[in-house]
Amino acid sequence: MNAQRLILEAAKPVARRFSAPSPFVAYLTPWLAIVLASFVPLWPLIASAPLMPPFGYLMLLAWRQLHPGLLPVWAGAVLGLFDDMVSGQPMGSAIFLWSVTMLALDVIEARFPWRNFLTEWVVAAGMIALYILADAGLANAAGGHTPVIVTVPQMVLSALVYPLVGRMVATLDRWRLKRFRNVA
Repeated sequence: MNAQRLILEAAKPVARRFSAPSPFVAYLTPWLAIVLASFVPLWPLIASAPLMPPFGYLMLLAWRQLHPGLLPVWAGAVLGLFDDMVSGQPMGSAIFLWSVTMLALDVIEARFPWRNFLTEWVVAAGMIALYILADAGLANAAGGHTPVIVTVPQMVLSALVYPLVGRMVATLDRWRLKRFRNVA
């Protein structure tokens, strides 16, 4: 009985050596998570004002704040294009706003390299509020008639939901870096 246990204990480092995170899963997970999160606001919700947070944008912020170098700067344009096609906003609004967000987060990261939960949440809440205001402004410029005051509940709800999205991204990140056995 002890000999079997010793053999199993000795084999653990060998098994660990032959397992590694999948590069395919590690690269594709953030992109797929943001794309799928862009579909969430399409769920049927009856409301007289915009209330559903822009989950694709929240997911982009959370991934970018968790791993600053994981998504390239141009990812904002590609993912924004997809969000524009899904959300019904004027074409180009998310492309522009998500790209500006990626650039702004790069500047903030370079200026303030230290981070904690509170500063990340304050930065995210500010970016979310600016995004929703700019999105409403672009929609109004394209022919919409939404008063800006109507978007305040959406801004507040989005800022309050952001830590949960960050927790979900952290869970996805642990799964993304999970070791898989190499079959060679």
